[in-house]
Amino acid sequence: MSNRYRSAPRANSRWRWLLAFCIAAGTTAAPASAADKGFHLEEATIPQIQQAILDKRISSTELVSLYLKRIKAYDGVCVSQPKGILGPITTIPNAGQINSLATLNLRPATLKKWGFDKRKARSLTDKKDADPAMPDAFEIAAAQDAAFARTGKLVGPLHGVVMAIKDQYDTFDMRTTSGADVDYANDRPPDDATFVKRLREAGAIVIAKSNLGEYASGIPRSSYGGTFCNPYDTERSPRGSSSGSGSAVGANLVMCAIAEESGSSIRGPASAASAVGIAATEELVSRDGMVQIGINTRVGPICRTVADAARVLDVIAGYDPKDELTAFTVGRMPTQPYVSYTQPQRLDGLRIGVLREYMNKSLFTKADEQTIDLVDAGIAQLSKLGATVVDPGPQGDLLGACIRKYAPQDSNKLFTRRFPELFPVDEHGKPTADHTARLIDFKMNPDQVPQQLTLREFGSSSGDGQSKYFIDLYLRERGDAKIKTNADLITYARFHQDPTFPDRLKGRENVQKAQELDMGDRLLLRFSVQQTLLACMAEQQLDALVYPTSNLPPTKLGAPGGPPVNGRSASGVWTFMGAQGFPVITVPAGFTTEVYDLIRDPSAPQTPEEAWGRGGGGGGGENRLAGDDRTRLVGPVRASLPVGIDFAGRPFSEPLLLKIAAAFESATQARRPPPAFGPLRKEP
Repeated sequence: MSNRYRSAPRANSRWRWLLAFCIAAGTTAAPASAADKGFHLEEATIPQIQQAILDKRISSTELVSLYLKRIKAYDGVCVSQPKGILGPITTIPNAGQINSLATLNLRPATLKKWGFDKRKARSLTDKKDADPAMPDAFEIAAAQDAAFARTGKLVGPLHGVVMAIKDQYDTFDMRTTSGADVDYANDRPPDDATFVKRLREAGAIVIAKSNLGEYASGIPRSSYGGTFCNPYDTERSPRGSSSGSGSAVGANLVMCAIAEESGSSIRGPASAASAVGIAATEELVSRDGMVQIGINTRVGPICRTVADAARVLDVIAGYDPKDELTAFTVGRMPTQPYVSYTQPQRLDGLRIGVLREYMNKSLFTKADEQTIDLVDAGIAQLSKLGATVVDPGPQGDLLGACIRKYAPQDSNKLFTRRFPELFPVDEHGKPTADHTARLIDFKMNPDQVPQQLTLREFGSSSGDGQSKYFIDLYLRERGDAKIKTNADLITYARFHQDPTFPDRLKGRENVQKAQELDMGDRLLLRFSVQQTLLACMAEQQLDALVYPTSNLPPTKLGAPGGPPVNGRSASGVWTFMGAQGFPVITVPAGFTTEVYDLIRDPSAPQTPEEAWGRGGGGGGGENRLAGDDRTRLVGPVRASLPVGIDFAGRPFSEPLLLKIAAAFESATQARRPPPAFGPLRKEP
């Protein structure tokens, strides 16, 4: 058996400190009148729930039951699918459902008793599901209640915290297929992902596996889980790929959830659900037990408050011998729990730079403007909190000159490939001029560097076989008797077929074409971005950066993926910095009053081919679909949709980012639960 299935050591002293801190925080965070008012499930925080448990006003078993009632009421099919889950869909206005959770952690008899669809079962290959070593959510909660009755103490810092895990991660008791409808011999993996094991040890109750864009694609649909909807407007996207994790938290179906991000899949879904998402430093949280791991994939929590997200991060962060990248955490972990940095306070002495590269209205469309205005209002709050806001002005460029100073040398061959007119090559790709001399010219005089080299257009790396290598490695480690390679995923799976959604079968077939693993360009890009941006932040003495999570509100389900607009994808979510390993936290920043939508229109002018960029596609990286080359904006349409603000910093600067995010959250109180998913009858 692979060594990924060996247990990882834990830092017991830090664990005890964290538990003591959380219990103390729970005792002090609840208002004095909480007992008189009773416990309220909607928008409950971890300290409030744990205080209610300590006061014996609620039990873990009752919490599981309350959340299941909400799941039963609100998490059904949210679109019309006349040809079934794999066929074309149409949206339903005010559907009252969001379809955020794919698998429920319930024994078959309990699943039937609650009236859930058999497709939600923990396993489709183990029909009996009677192994006592695999307790379900109610059994776990009952054990917690018994332990609390004996000792009067919480079993860990996440005691009673009901959570969902993105189906991209292994759970030994629940099916794990990354959203695919594929015929594993055993749809359960042999072990938990490391962070899942840590969550359970801390007392978290895993109630479900959340839906996701299949194999972490950027679309709100999977072949197994179906189509997912946004709780603030069920005709709109909850954003991919961690769609279910964000929506389940936003609609109060769980307390917190785990998501994954390679570009924007923690922050995007969190912002679309008016929630908090922590896309941590790449090396901070183990990626062990992840389907289709990558050098730019990272694990992070989505919760409704900054402090709760920090509590989850405290449990899952740190070194794991099963993921060599986490060796970078050694000597870099904070001496105090992350949650200790979330007490609201002033930001005096901090310098926060405004990435106007992402907020220059003259570069984008009418659809971007209200989000930019809302984030601008949020930035003004940072000044009121005492931070020095370094703002180059509405049409300014915070980092452009600095990037042009350092990036040509640090990116070297990636830079020269991008400008073949300046660095000519022959038909074999060999230089026909002295590229080195020209790079030295640029180093000596950065004003000669092409002005289009900005944060929005820094550059990209070519395909490298990473996807095939890591999916095949995962499958070999998993050891299933039937599904052993990516080719098997193609052979033994069913895929959705809908002309308004990208073809996921084609995606797997494209992965299969790779014949080698060559991550040189990807690693070079990662190094050059980190080196350049760290130098730029140092030059301006910046502690953090701020910008919109997405310039666009959540788009319509099935809307066209138009071409990039000055580096901004069709989804609007900014992905570049996080994909290169920088930690980013998204926090609710407000709500729109109106939006503009992109629609297909055969009579519209055709989009020039060069507008699509070198990737040849739109829609946040997905393939172009029929009609996507003729589109137009319509609106404004009245719509109250969440807007998020991002705070980014240096690698391992999570404590500082949490301080900024908590101060902003306290000052703005921008989070609002979705009105169509309020408390149920008789819900406390």
